[in-house]
Amino acid sequence: MTSATKGRSEGSAATITSVSDRNWRQILSTNARASGSLVDAFVLADEASFCWNPLMKISQKLEYACRALSQLARQHDGKTLTRLEELSQREAVSANFLVQILNDLRRAGLVESRRGKTGGYLLHKSPDTISLRQIVEAVDPALLEHSVSNQGESGHGVQQAWTHVSNHFRQTLDDITLDSLANHQGGPMFYI
Repeated sequence: MTSATKGRSEGSAATITSVSDRNWRQILSTNARASGSLVDAFVLADEASFCWNPLMKISQKLEYACRALSQLARQHDGKTLTRLEELSQREAVSANFLVQILNDLRRAGLVESRRGKTGGYLLHKSPDTISLRQIVEAVDPALLEHSVSNQGESGHGVQQAWTHVSNHFRQTLDDITLDSLANHQGGPMFYI
């Protein structure tokens, strides 16, 4: 038997669910979606094997890009400019770092910029047409790469597994729009 422990990352009391070995992934996934909580750990019985907070680590640059674009998406009407200082203050990001990120996003065709006293930034297109994958490709394309060799007796199988994971990851990024990021309030919403 395998025990799955799920709970909120804020440290709330954990709930324990016992499931059979072959169904633990399905039930863990279903319980996480149904409860709306983050899956913080799973414990394999008879082993002291923990996997704490399996959420992936993204770069600070990508996080800030998503936050800045979400802010621009909330204000998107096709003409209203948002000043760099306002974006920086609202998202608690250094203006110097944010301008570099916005330049990457501009080069990728996701934002427009206008100079001058009344200048600022706005989305180049509607937030519902911008995918999370486009944002990743603009500021952190290395996140989409996998470099697993197929050397050795097990190399081919390992490479196939990571290619499969990579393909699903890309598809999930394609399915999440900037509009859904910007309009989401509250706890976790996306599961990969």
